[in-house]
Amino acid sequence: MCGMPQQPPVRSTPTRPPRLDASMSLLTNVMDHSLDDGYAEAAARKKADGTGALPKTLRAKLGLAAGLVLAALVVTVGAAQARIAAPVVAKEREELIDRIDRETSAADKLEGSIDKLRDDVSARQREALKKHGGDQGELVGILAGAVEVHGPGVKLVVDDAKEADQGGDGDARETSGFSDTGRVRDRDMQRVVNGLWESGAEAISINGQRLTALSAIRAAGDAILVDNKPLVPPYTVLAVGDGERLSTAFQNSGDGQYLDALRKNFHIRTGISVEDDVRLPAAPSVIVRTAQPSTEKGTS
Repeated sequence: MCGMPQQPPVRSTPTRPPRLDASMSLLTNVMDHSLDDGYAEAAARKKADGTGALPKTLRAKLGLAAGLVLAALVVTVGAAQARIAAPVVAKEREELIDRIDRETSAADKLEGSIDKLRDDVSARQREALKKHGGDQGELVGILAGAVEVHGPGVKLVVDDAKEADQGGDGDARETSGFSDTGRVRDRDMQRVVNGLWESGAEAISINGQRLTALSAIRAAGDAILVDNKPLVPPYTVLAVGDGERLSTAFQNSGDGQYLDALRKNFHIRTGISVEDDVRLPAAPSVIVRTAQPSTEKGTS
């Protein structure tokens, strides 16, 4: 059967599918050519010249070995010195701590001795007032705060407002330089104490701290100090005297009216009551500023 000769089928070359990362040409180029062309050329040139490989001569090898040995020696010596110095530093630290503890204990003992000596001096001063005070020895002891006292009087409690950070609408403090808050200030207590003295109080204490003619009421931040000792509110003021008369005279005085204005305008809490018997401790120490010899015969 004749027919046309058949030609082999023409097979077309299939096209390569596009790379999935074709859209990231810059990133692909960086990954494929991680070494810059200039660095690659320099590395190839050094390799061709024989300068980029490891040293081949004996002298060069000895020099490299000596450098490595020296570096290892430096590292080893440094580690050994650190290991040796660590116990020394720890020992010095322990010695320093022990020295601090010893000095602290010595300071505590000295403070205890000072307190004992101060109490002894105060006791001797009180005895001297009783012995050489004459007919007015007891009165002098009371006025100086050298002895305990008790008797009828008043109890006055002064406390911060419940909302101590908020002030009222009054201006009782603005005229005295106070900030507009509901906290009791040192000047408030100064006016309270002065008002009680003027109203006839014979002896006064605040939170168990006896006041004398030399007592000072100051402030350190928001804290009130009496003779450099901090007090915590509420402030309880005890005053010995004629209870009814003392209470009435204080509330009618200018200082009593000032305290009432603080209560109304700044919500400072106050309360005063007449007591049948209040007890005041002696002052921690009696300070003698002046002295003169007694003129009575037979005394020393």
